[in-house]
Amino acid sequence: MKIALASDHAGYPLKQHLVEYLKQQGHEVIDLGVDTDKVPSDYPDSAEAIGHAILDGRAERGILACGSGVGASIAANKMKGIYSAVCHDHYSAHQGVEHDRMNVLTIGARIIGPTTAEELADAFIAAQPSTEERHVRRFGKVLGIESRGE
Repeated sequence: MKIALASDHAGYPLKQHLVEYLKQQGHEVIDLGVDTDKVPSDYPDSAEAIGHAILDGRAERGILACGSGVGASIAANKMKGIYSAVCHDHYSAHQGVEHDRMNVLTIGARIIGPTTAEELADAFIAAQPSTEERHVRRFGKVLGIESRGE
């Protein structure tokens, strides 16, 4: 899978770990920065970079890391067509794709470690959106809210 990764300074070490891990797993990784944890950076910039990579077709999905995951997820969700959630457990990482069409996995580098991050990334990447009527119907309602700007 073509997957974009980005972080702020707090998420940098975990993002770097995942970049290498996902390359070893055979994925095409697009590293959108940041390139150091030594200089403070702002999570909205990382969220926007991930969003653009998905929306313009450079990546199929994205993984975003910041301190808690919360701020980056909020920022990413401001972009029409981006569906991000903070996931720190295996079930949510795949269920978010399957039931809710999540296309950005957001993780907190101050919350989870490298092994858990690998497991979450694997679950997120392996998951496919459900075609069950109830999931399609519910996501249609999400798109309706998005299109009305509510």
